[in-house]
Amino acid sequence: MKIILKEDIHGLGYKDDVVEVKDGYGRNFLIPQGKAVIANAASLKQLAENQRQRAHKLAQLKADAEAAAAALEGVALTIPAKAAANGTIFGSVNNIQIADALEKAGHKVDRKLIVIKETVKELGKYTAKVNFHKEVSVEIPFEVVAE
Repeated sequence: MKIILKEDIHGLGYKDDVVEVKDGYGRNFLIPQGKAVIANAASLKQLAENQRQRAHKLAQLKADAEAAAAALEGVALTIPAKAAANGTIFGSVNNIQIADALEKAGHKVDRKLIVIKETVKELGKYTAKVNFHKEVSVEIPFEVVAE
């Protein structure tokens, strides 16, 4: 089933993308939740018109995203966490702690834009990816150290 996404869905696509999904996922979850519409001729025509009207605005958003990504280039974070003697930390480090550390460093980033690929449960060096735009992202190295 082909659908048009009405919002960004992690792992599936971005807003206004036409994607192919299984029928049950589309009919039972995405469409009733208001996250997608069926991609028929009328909705595709309306999508094309909306994209034409928003082209200038999207170019400005992409430029802003590139500027924000350029500001984060070269930033390295150190995140303190309570840890046991063997190096495992109590709890885990997630995108909220990354966003707080970035804010302390002078960069305001929404925590929903930050993706950590692996679970951080030990001391060490990791990377987090900040997705500012579907074409603009930056990787931020961070180190988890004992408090």
